[in-house]
Amino acid sequence: MESRYEYRVLLACDIAASAGRGEAALQQIRGVLLAACRGAFQAAGLDWSRCLRQDTGDGFQVVALPGIRKQLLLNSVLPELAALVRAHNRTAADSVRLRLRVALHAGEVRLEPDGGVSGAPFEVLARLLNAAPVREALRDAPEGVPVAAILSQHFGEEAVGHDGDGPDADAFVPVEVREKKYVGQAWVHYPGCPIAPRAAAGLREPVREPGHEPAREPEREPEREPEREPGQPAASQSPEMVQPPAASAVQKNRAGGHGQIYAVQSGTVHINGRGGR
Repeated sequence: MESRYEYRVLLACDIAASAGRGEAALQQIRGVLLAACRGAFQAAGLDWSRCLRQDTGDGFQVVALPGIRKQLLLNSVLPELAALVRAHNRTAADSVRLRLRVALHAGEVRLEPDGGVSGAPFEVLARLLNAAPVREALRDAPEGVPVAAILSQHFGEEAVGHDGDGPDADAFVPVEVREKKYVGQAWVHYPGCPIAPRAAAGLREPVREPGHEPAREPEREPEREPEREPGQPAASQSPEMVQPPAASAVQKNRAGGHGQIYAVQSGTVHINGRGGR
């Protein structure tokens, strides 16, 4: 049997801040991640044992079986993975709680007769998993959101919005990835959460397409106060202090799968109400 190339869907996951926990805790969280990945794939009807995978120490690289639709991983596997990790974290000690970065990509990989697999898509997968945007999304994730995912441009274009049961397109945020020599476009997303990562993190600036700068207001010259008689108060002064009007509050409540309710307003409030599994 000779080597051959096949188009496959790829997933990589990594436990954030796994170093420094000690050997016992590391082995425990590795076991939790393995069980969560297996359970998420099985819940989506995929046989985890038949998928090619590589243990990276604090995560996995997974090659899905041929013919698997991208939407199945995006809309079924990832939300279930987030739900399983969330359920574990609810009762786990701080030392063994998990927060995950997940990357999704697809492409032509080289399959060897001995079961080995390689190819350029794995380089893209690795760059996505280590990219700053997904690290920042996980760092800024609200309480109860244990997974931040990043999708390659190719994966996102063929998976996002192509399934009526999947998350809304506005739950994905376009980002630019610059990791080592790799430069590309991608999307970040919180699986199982209807809130986009940047919205949940309280963005300082809105997302813009690369190369497009926002229009700026023309600068205005400061208005000059009219001349006044000696002893007359300035126009900008008032003998009585006026209370500012109460800030108007705008609130959006969104309900996600697995019993999650998220409320976003001038401050961000997230209510987790998922029952036991």
